[in-house]
Amino acid sequence: MRTDLFDFDLPPENIALRPASPRDSARMLVVRHGEELEDGTISDLPSLLRPGDQLVVNDTKVIAAQLTGRRLGGASEPRIDATLIKRIDGSRWQALVKPARKLAIGDTVRFGNEGRVCLLGNLDAQIEAKSETGEITLSFAFHGPVLDQAIQDLGAPPLPPYIASKRPPDDRDSADYQTMFAVNEGAVAAPTAGLHFTSALEKALRTRGVGLHRVTLHVGAGTFLPVKTDDIEGHRMHSEWGSVSQTTADALNAARAKGGRIVAVGSTSLRLLESAADENGEIHAFEGETAIFISPGYRFRAADIIMTNFHLPRSTLFMLVSAFCGLETMQGAYAHAIAAGYRFYSYGDACLLFRSETSGTTEP
Repeated sequence: MRTDLFDFDLPPENIALRPASPRDSARMLVVRHGEELEDGTISDLPSLLRPGDQLVVNDTKVIAAQLTGRRLGGASEPRIDATLIKRIDGSRWQALVKPARKLAIGDTVRFGNEGRVCLLGNLDAQIEAKSETGEITLSFAFHGPVLDQAIQDLGAPPLPPYIASKRPPDDRDSADYQTMFAVNEGAVAAPTAGLHFTSALEKALRTRGVGLHRVTLHVGAGTFLPVKTDDIEGHRMHSEWGSVSQTTADALNAARAKGGRIVAVGSTSLRLLESAADENGEIHAFEGETAIFISPGYRFRAADIIMTNFHLPRSTLFMLVSAFCGLETMQGAYAHAIAAGYRFYSYGDACLLFRSETSGTTEP
């Protein structure tokens, strides 16, 4: 399919720069294929679900993956901005850097910010490799928990470009850009649908008889990137590490056998569940990398409903929701959301999507 089918115009004023407060006061658009759109709020979620339905949330925790430093040696020591995107082992990370042309294999970059001194001193990393796609491999001087602490001390929240270009990160983002479920460190982007949850909302869901289960997918920076190929078939996803426990898989399978629906909170939870499901829709324990790319024509196996934010034009995430509800349905829903002043992207509002019975077919 042509990538431009997933393009749309978004006024800058629809981009949210701060989250709603309280979190569950954000707006939520309810989308059912072939039915009228419903305007509501996140706090309506319990009434829109049935007893026995099962929510699946992503418990990944965002690390302070944005580092600033300088290249050491040479006639000049240019500033280097690095975003960590994927851990390789205890001392090495893949990263996106600017300006990459200023770095060569073997160079050393010293990270640190004036006024924010790491207890361990500066953090040095050597450029171990450079890829054709612009990623570099950083080999840090520290290892394991010591390195993790140094990154936490020196780094900043890796806000998406469409927010970071409007304002710098600040102390509020350290809390705002984490979900209430965040426990497993490793993400460089937040699973943003989970940002809407509060303790009060979780209590209301459990009172309604809705179950809640946790999975882990360490979200990578690729989630920010629009598709640049003319045809979506030419796009390749960055792989991300995820885990579904046997206990969670068994509970979801048992609930579905009794008629309960699986509700994926966010595209990350949905992609992981689909990676863990077999052709018959049974969910299995899973641990490893996934680079699943869901676009129109995909046959969903695990998720019945998805709660997700409003996404970028030409993004894999807009393609995913178009596969779930139908491209024409989602084009109409997004046009309504823009006209009605819904707030888009990471700190924005949400939509609750009920799977189209025709998902798995490609619209003309």
